[in-house]
Amino acid sequence: STLFPYTTLFRSPYSAGGVSLRPRHAGALARWGTDVLATAMSDETQSPEAEVPDPAPKPAAALMSRRFRGFLPVVVDVECGGFNPATDALLEIAAVIIDIDEAGTLRRGATHSFHVKPFEGARIDQAALAVTGIDPWHPLRPALPERDALLRIFREVRLAVRAYNCKRAILVGHNAAFDLAFLNATVARNEMKRNPFHPFSTFDTVALAGAAFGQTVLAKALTVMGIPWDPSQAHSAAYDAERTADLFVTIVNGMRASYEQAEIRARELGWFEKPPAEPASEDPTMETGE
Repeated sequence: STLFPYTTLFRSPYSAGGVSLRPRHAGALARWGTDVLATAMSDETQSPEAEVPDPAPKPAAALMSRRFRGFLPVVVDVECGGFNPATDALLEIAAVIIDIDEAGTLRRGATHSFHVKPFEGARIDQAALAVTGIDPWHPLRPALPERDALLRIFREVRLAVRAYNCKRAILVGHNAAFDLAFLNATVARNEMKRNPFHPFSTFDTVALAGAAFGQTVLAKALTVMGIPWDPSQAHSAAYDAERTADLFVTIVNGMRASYEQAEIRARELGWFEKPPAEPASEDPTMETGE
């Protein structure tokens, strides 16, 4: 349902009370309006620290849990005040869930995005703001504290992980090491004990696109695949995450033949196992071996 000319409301498929708001037009004003509504709705529906309920299992849960060895791909994009995750501000974060249908085709799922307040003492490089177009101090930018933003993101990720009977999320990003470094630094800075993402493993679409299409720049990789790219919306965490998700699912879906051949061989070797159960705890050392 349309709320006002700049935003459209989408209800989360994983949570009865969850909502996502997606800007219809580019520009900072659209994103600020989105934040006002998203923050209010999150506060009215549920606390981000509330216990995550067990969602209804997805029809294709067995396919997803098998496809990535128990990991659920979640695209993450961050916009920051610089390049140093220990000292520079996290200003925006977006997460896009990757879904799968009953035919085994990956699709871009729900987007969850928040503006973030710079932490106390954070460094903000004016050159970085010139690139992103973010004004961290604008009065119409009611951003969330880091901890609250991550709690809301993590809640939706955990719901999706459970719905697909996976054991952990794995970060997908374009230059994924950058996004994971800021995510992990923010978790450590806020002394958050539970992080649904693997602490170091990722799917990097730079490497995937370079191998598949011969292009490593996000805009160029999308363009050669015929996926629209709007430069005026670039460097918005939500837009970049959604386009990265489009790129990721396109690449992975194109690998179906080789994946099916590998599955046949794995069955012959006796490697086929039951879908993994969710772990009792989210130990950062989990899944570090073979």
